[in-house]
Amino acid sequence: MKKKKIILSGALGQDGQILSRILLKKKFEVYGIVKNLRSSKIKGVNYKKINLNNYRELSQLLDKIDPNALVHLGTENPNYLELKKKIDFYKKNLGATKNLIDYFSKNKNDKKLILIGSSQMYGNSKKRVGLTSKFKPINSYAKFRVEAHHYMLKKKKKFLSNMTTAILFNHDSLFRKKKFLIPRLSKIIKKKQFKKLKKIYEENISGDFSHAEDICFGIYKLITLNKNPDKLIFSSNKKTKMNDIINFLLKLSKNKISINFKLKNNSFTPIGNNSYTRKILNWSLKKNIYIAAKEIFLLK
Repeated sequence: MKKKKIILSGALGQDGQILSRILLKKKFEVYGIVKNLRSSKIKGVNYKKINLNNYRELSQLLDKIDPNALVHLGTENPNYLELKKKIDFYKKNLGATKNLIDYFSKNKNDKKLILIGSSQMYGNSKKRVGLTSKFKPINSYAKFRVEAHHYMLKKKKKFLSNMTTAILFNHDSLFRKKKFLIPRLSKIIKKKQFKKLKKIYEENISGDFSHAEDICFGIYKLITLNKNPDKLIFSSNKKTKMNDIINFLLKLSKNKISINFKLKNNSFTPIGNNSYTRKILNWSLKKNIYIAAKEIFLLK
């Protein structure tokens, strides 16, 4: 039986690495679009370096591979600090995403395109958000995600394309880049940089956090799904306080420090209702963010 072909843009990012391993194990033929061919690679994945903003170059590669599905993971993904600095992630990401939507809508109606969305599309909503919740983007990265989704819906309606936005809430693993919060916390605690730790603790951050392996297995299930939903939410469906994770890591480090910092702020991200996603994909979460935090912390 001929193997199905899957392309992952951003194939060497956290989700790209995890999903590549899942797909290879499931006997898919996996192609990875990357920015740098010199990076560490996963054996069995066919990597290609192209410019996603060059439609001609992109379409030639996709015509040659003729994939059954493409998962668009390859975007500039800001961390918490970058978002606070109001860096413009809009222009960096939108052109490439529109190129993929145009290609799959006009040329590949029988192929599946999975766009990746973000919980940031819902802004700072204090309520649990679901499939009918309104988007309220408050930064350039979230605005890009929302516009890309609306552009996809427009093309999907016109060309009856097989395209879905997978809205991912916070998720971490061993492969998470060092610039993100939990890897930074691990480094801070290991180095006993308690002034930096105090600053983060006082932010009083809370949100929806999952283990990336669970999220990526859900994306795999979406790849194999015969239905064509407009969007699905991938989340833990519960609130987690980052300060609880900090306390967990402190115990793991055996650092004898008494946390008595005053909470000056209350930073939060939305909680995602994943009930429909769990139902339609027959998907469940096997791990949690504390397992991911421990794995990151113990990583040498």
